Amino acid sequence: MNAIPPIILMPLSALYGTLMRARSALYQTGALRTHAVNVPVISVGNLTTGGTGKTPLVEWLARACAGEGARTCVLTRGYKRANPKRRVLVSDGENLFADAREAGDEPRLLAENLLGMASVVCDADRVAAARWALTNLRTEVFVLDDGFQHERLKRDLDILTIDATNAWGGNPASLLPRGRLREPLSAMRRADLIVMTRTEQARHLQTLRTQIGNLSGGLSIIAAQTRTKYMSALANSLHQRDTHIEDLPQLLAAFCAIGNPQSFFDHLRREQINLTYTRAFADHYAYTQADIDSFTREAQKWGARGFLTTAKDAVKLRSLRFDLPCYFVAIELAFDDEATLRRKVRETLKPYTIRA
Repeated sequence: MNAIPPIILMPLSALYGTLMRARSALYQTGALRTHAVNVPVISVGNLTTGGTGKTPLVEWLARACAGEGARTCVLTRGYKRANPKRRVLVSDGENLFADAREAGDEPRLLAENLLGMASVVCDADRVAAARWALTNLRTEVFVLDDGFQHERLKRDLDILTIDATNAWGGNPASLLPRGRLREPLSAMRRADLIVMTRTEQARHLQTLRTQIGNLSGGLSIIAAQTRTKYMSALANSLHQRDTHIEDLPQLLAAFCAIGNPQSFFDHLRREQINLTYTRAFADHYAYTQADIDSFTREAQKWGARGFLTTAKDAVKLRSLRFDLPCYFVAIELAFDDEATLRRKVRETLKPYTIRA
């Protein structure tokens, strides 16, 4: 099927932009109600479709809130889970209750990584989910995943992530359906703080910082780099970390199903890993055994002796068979101004009563 010519999509994008501006204005003026839940809400979101590195930031924020003594809950929609209309308790902070199929890959990954620190709840209606978690989990602070456009839930700190390698989802920047922008760039001014992700892979970073500063009205901008936290064999038990780069096979194939697959492949190459073959599946793709078998045959033609994938993909792959060893890479963020980010979190929690 041929792609729709951009000139045909231009009026649709213009209409979409008008509707999004009107919607936001209705929330800003109070014509559409924003619901408060009487505990702090920290939102992480973006302006574009696809991955901008939100998930590791959500994890970092949940850890930071838990470190301040607050009973923390991550609220997320759970994209492409089996039943998107059903509320799913992925974790109560101590136990896991839903797999990747039931919860979605990112919520399951967050639940695993935040055991002992934060609960994770999936619900398209984040207001209803928050009220449920207040009663049933005694939550004291919420971290709202992918929440920038979810204005129904009042937030106390609104963090906007911008992928420094592809800030506006294409050149030129265009709204859906022509481009990948969910909202006009002017919506950036609703945020309280900007976090630029993947800055270690970006060119002309200072130019982008200046552009963001102008568009956002001078908001604080924190730059984040992605770095490897650990590597592990897929066959290992949960959180077992025993693989070093020097222990990997010489020739590797990499695959993933994330919003920005090239960023993952570039990250591996920056780690001096020799990739002989790469393949990107659609974001949140549900793998089958046939997919793995087909990928294995193709990778072997290129001499691959093992596979690398992301931690987000790993939560969906454990039940599948691999004829070559498969490893996953867990990542974390390093900030150029972590002190400011921690201060923002503390300022957000301060007006509320948090247990010691």
